[in-house]
Amino acid sequence: MSMNTHPVGGQGLVTSVEGLGTMGMTAMYGTPDDAEAVATVRRAIELGVTMFDTADMYGPFSGEELLGRAVSARRDEVVVATKGGGVTLDEAGNLVGGPNGRPDYLRRSVEGSLRRLGTDHIDLYYLHRVDPAVPMEETFGALGELVTEGKLRYLGISEASAESIRAAHSAAPLSAVQTEYSLFTRTAESNGVLDTVRELGIGFVAYAPLGRGFLTGGLRSVEGLPENDFRRTAPRFVGENLEHNLRLVDKVRAIAENRGVTPGRLALAWVLAQGVTAIPGTKRRVYLEENASAADLVLDAETLTALDEAVPAGEVAGERYTPIAMSAIQE
Repeated sequence: MSMNTHPVGGQGLVTSVEGLGTMGMTAMYGTPDDAEAVATVRRAIELGVTMFDTADMYGPFSGEELLGRAVSARRDEVVVATKGGGVTLDEAGNLVGGPNGRPDYLRRSVEGSLRRLGTDHIDLYYLHRVDPAVPMEETFGALGELVTEGKLRYLGISEASAESIRAAHSAAPLSAVQTEYSLFTRTAESNGVLDTVRELGIGFVAYAPLGRGFLTGGLRSVEGLPENDFRRTAPRFVGENLEHNLRLVDKVRAIAENRGVTPGRLALAWVLAQGVTAIPGTKRRVYLEENASAADLVLDAETLTALDEAVPAGEVAGERYTPIAMSAIQE
C-alpha cells in the first residue's frame, strides 16, 4: 500500500502525509508491550507510513532502542525522527535538569541517539524544547555542523515561538517545526507559528492530533486509564474541564456520524486538511489502521466549517500539560 507523500520544508525532506508518533510505546501511557509496538511500526511501513517520531527522553532511551529494532530491516525506506535537549539526561538516562541547548550536550545526545537507533545518521533531528539560557545561534550552529558531518540530515525544533523559529532557521535551515496541533489545540494559529513556518517554507508536524485520545470519542473518563498514564493529572482531563471538553467531543462525534466516519478519522482528516504532517501516536495496530485511513478522507468546505463551529479555537478548557511541563513550552 502507499500513502500520499509531500515535502516537509524546503531542504529536500519528503515524508508520508501521516507519520507515527511512538512516545506511548515506552512512556507516559501505561505499561509497554514491546512485541505489539514493534508489530505496529512494521505494519505502519506496510501501510505506506514513512515518518517515525521518537525522542531520547522516551523511556528514557528505550523508545529509540525499540524504534531502531523495529525499522532495522527497512531502514532506507523510512525517515527516523528523534529529539534531544528537551531535558538534561545523564549517561544512565537519569533526569538531571531542564531543557538543554548547549552544543556539547547536544553533540553527546546525538551520539547516544545514533547508537540506540542503530544507525549512522538521523533523518530529522529536533531540539525538543528551547533552552532560554543558550542563544539559538549557538544551539543550531552546532546542529548545523552535525548536518555537515552527515550525522544529521535535516533539522527541526519543537514547541518554539515564532521568534525562536526565525533565529534557529537563520543559524541552520529548519525543515520542520513540531508542535501540538488538533481541533483541541490551535495555539499555533494565533501565536504566529503557523504563519511563520509558511512564510519561511518550513514544514509543520502536528503531534497529538487526536487531542491525546479525546477526539476518538472513546475516552470519557480517566478512571479506566493505567495508574502511570500522564492524562490522569493533565488539566484537560479532570473535573469541570473534562465535562466541558466532552461536550465538544460530542459535537465532533455528531458531525462524524452524519458523514459515516469515526470521530478520530474525521479529526485527523481536519489536521491533514490544514496542509501539515500529522503524527498520531499509537502502540497498537488496530488504532494505527484507523488513523492511516484518515489520509484518504477528503473533507469538503461544509464539513470543515462545521468542525470549526463545533470546536472554536480556544474553546477547550484546561492547559495541555501540568504547570511544570508548560513552563518549557513557548506559546
